[in-house]
Amino acid sequence: MKKKGIFVISLDLELIWGVFDKVDYKEKSSYFKNTREVIPEILDLFSEYNIECTWATVGMLFNSTWEEWKSNFPENFPEYQNEGLSAYAYGESIMSPETEFYCFAKEIIEKINATPSQEIGTHTYSHYYCLEPGQDLQSFEVDLKKSIEMARAMNIELKSLVFPRNQFNSEYLKVCKKLGIENVRSNPTDWFWQDTQKDSLKDKIFRTGDAYLGPINKSYSISSLKAEKDKPLAQKASRLLRPYSNNKILNKLKIDRIKSEMTYAARNEEIYHLWWHPHNFGSNPQENLKDLQVLLEHYKRCHKEFGFQSLNMDGVNKQFQNILRN
Repeated sequence: MKKKGIFVISLDLELIWGVFDKVDYKEKSSYFKNTREVIPEILDLFSEYNIECTWATVGMLFNSTWEEWKSNFPENFPEYQNEGLSAYAYGESIMSPETEFYCFAKEIIEKINATPSQEIGTHTYSHYYCLEPGQDLQSFEVDLKKSIEMARAMNIELKSLVFPRNQFNSEYLKVCKKLGIENVRSNPTDWFWQDTQKDSLKDKIFRTGDAYLGPINKSYSISSLKAEKDKPLAQKASRLLRPYSNNKILNKLKIDRIKSEMTYAARNEEIYHLWWHPHNFGSNPQENLKDLQVLLEHYKRCHKEFGFQSLNMDGVNKQFQNILRN
């Protein structure tokens, strides 16, 4: 069978749990309302263009009410030195019937799971920060077990994981594998993606600039993936899809760059892994959806011309295992 390029999309589904230390939900009510409304539209586009996707979902979203959330506290919490990072302390500080809208999304998860070719993955239970001082391997394992338990209650088996804030901790990979996680998203190899814990201003500036300028080769061959004993398959991210910009020139540069990278991957039979957060579409949702459709139209052309195929993270692993067997 002729080798083909692979287009991978993974989305970090968080709602408030990914940004509570940075934003006030009261000032962002329309933002999160838009996020919830735009997810079904993203799913419709994925269905229209036959796109597979991995939705790395914060486990707390599997709850429906604050009462249920409290009943699902794990046996211990991460003891971050920065207490402002604790999802448990934050949840208890905003607990009310009105805030359930920002914190729980069981019906959205059900809709994603019912849509063909969509994989529900995990973004840990509490948006767990794997490189922050104070946390440890034991509390990470307890956290991941809780995510797996919540998913199984909905007949979902978690196979893929994305580390929150891209705090990729290689020391935690064996625990992931032991608990049934077969795939993790790893960070781009660019130097400005290597220190995701400190996230310096210099790193952020270069990441932003990279969205518009520089070499277009962000893809990699499936044969470059490594099967390591007792560890999940690490699948490198290629590009963050940044939200729509009102600067038309910059926005066009961003979209054209991604299209060029997709074409390069398709032509060279490589993997191109695009990722973003659904809440990135919370501002200017219709413009963001139009940008996504432009990219999916380009995928369609690459599929027709080069056989470019869409796979979620678990699908990449299955194809990789087939190559190993043959």
